[in-house]
Amino acid sequence: MKPTDYIGKNIQQYRIILGLNQQQLGDYLGVTRELISFIEAGKREISLSNLNKLADLFGIELEDLLEEDKQIADTKLAFAFRSDETEEDLSQIADFKRIVLNYLKMESLKSDL
Repeated sequence: MKPTDYIGKNIQQYRIILGLNQQQLGDYLGVTRELISFIEAGKREISLSNLNKLADLFGIELEDLLEEDKQIADTKLAFAFRSDETEEDLSQIADFKRIVLNYLKMESLKSDL
């Protein structure tokens, strides 16, 4: 399986479980719905910048979108939660999730000292 295949599938699964459609994701990233469709189908690559934006939006680490092992990806996906927010709120949701992840990383580092 090519990297574009499993990255696209991971994006699609997180998008679906969070209750977003391709148009909302495209609007958030500033790309067309058609490009999102091609990315999810593994027919087009996605930029690192957009992968980082999606990781923030989904409240996950970038590595989670790059996960090739389906079993590991499915396990992480099970912990994602659905959002019924509108597309205007997606940027704020992504910012909040990034703050929470950064806080958790800092707490983890602090406890290692």
